[in-house]
Amino acid sequence: MSVNLVVRPRRNESAERLIKRFNKKVKKLGIINEVKEKQRYTKPSDKKRRAKKRSDRRRAKDLAKANK
Repeated sequence: MSVNLVVRPRRNESAERLIKRFNKKVKKLGIINEVKEKQRYTKPSDKKRRAKKRSDRRRAKDLAKANK
């Protein structure tokens, strides 16, 4: 996933706030996680297992939210 992320400063926005906004966008797009994953090889079976766990957790969370 290649993304050209551009964050332009808003009027009267401090540099710290601009960096915070940039970091938030990078985290939301998952760029950091993607780079970390690509640093090491993971077996396809491990990828499937991790994806299944993630979907199970998401489904359980949605069910808990619906039951409230």
